[in-house]
Amino acid sequence: MQTTVYCNYLIMPNKKIATFAYIVIFSAVSAIMPENIPAQHPPQKSSLKIIVIDAGHGGKDGGAPGAYSNEKVIALAIALKLQAQLKTEMPEVKVVMTRTTDVYPTLYQRANLANAAKGDLFISIHCNSTDAVVRSEFTGYKLETYYKGNSPKKYTRKIPQYRSVKTSSTARGTETYLWAANKNEDKMLAMRENAALFQDKSISKDIAGFDPNSPEKMILYSLKTQQYFARSANLALDVEHEFKKAGRISRQVRQRQVGIWVLQATAMPSILIETGYISNPSEEDYLNSKTGQNQITGAIVKALKRYKIGLDNHSTSVADNIK
Repeated sequence: MQTTVYCNYLIMPNKKIATFAYIVIFSAVSAIMPENIPAQHPPQKSSLKIIVIDAGHGGKDGGAPGAYSNEKVIALAIALKLQAQLKTEMPEVKVVMTRTTDVYPTLYQRANLANAAKGDLFISIHCNSTDAVVRSEFTGYKLETYYKGNSPKKYTRKIPQYRSVKTSSTARGTETYLWAANKNEDKMLAMRENAALFQDKSISKDIAGFDPNSPEKMILYSLKTQQYFARSANLALDVEHEFKKAGRISRQVRQRQVGIWVLQATAMPSILIETGYISNPSEEDYLNSKTGQNQITGAIVKALKRYKIGLDNHSTSVADNIK
């Protein structure tokens, strides 16, 4: 099977990181997507059994404010619609929610819940925001009297006057984030710390004294991290592709170099979706509308279906056997 990796969609701060991401994604995808898949292939167990959906913010943390709504309410509404749609269209997949009401789980609680649930995928729902645009507006002239040197004669001149005018942001569109490439060590740490949760009991009985911190295990964690990065990137690209097909402006797949903690602390592929700009009045209306929320969840579900088909159709790799 020929594999195409769209690394040019990843927004990187410099060419070195871009090259690194390309190598990581290419090597990981190559590991899980061999060129030749046998025509007669024994059925594989699905690699997507549990999806953890995280509605950002909540409770005391309202998130980004809009003119009449806030991020926590929109994120929860979209997350609940996504849960309901997945139950209908992908009933074979279990959905775990980090919150279903207006409460505030800490970032640690969200990641711990996802890891304890043994999730196969983590999706965090958010809204974007930018500051209002401030511009100077000409209001007229002010006459100013002045003297030249010691001359008693008065002169006048016109001084232009301006005022600051604040207008709403015009930023629009969606973004989907991955954990930063320089946070791979944190992702490996999350996997190592949760090794006991993912360890196959039938295997652990046969491997007396197995050390999750052994050099051999660390190599496997590294392979798994690369695989997770590739899977996360592919899903993120598909999500943005579906948004564009639905008529949204896609600001593409990005990496925030300071890191997004819940993405790197979850021992599974993970993405964070910025569903639109609440700071833009027209986007805020869209994000609060039934049409907008259905369009957003529909695009995500389509991407998830393609993601699951891709996982189910690929033969098992070394990284798939890591518990």
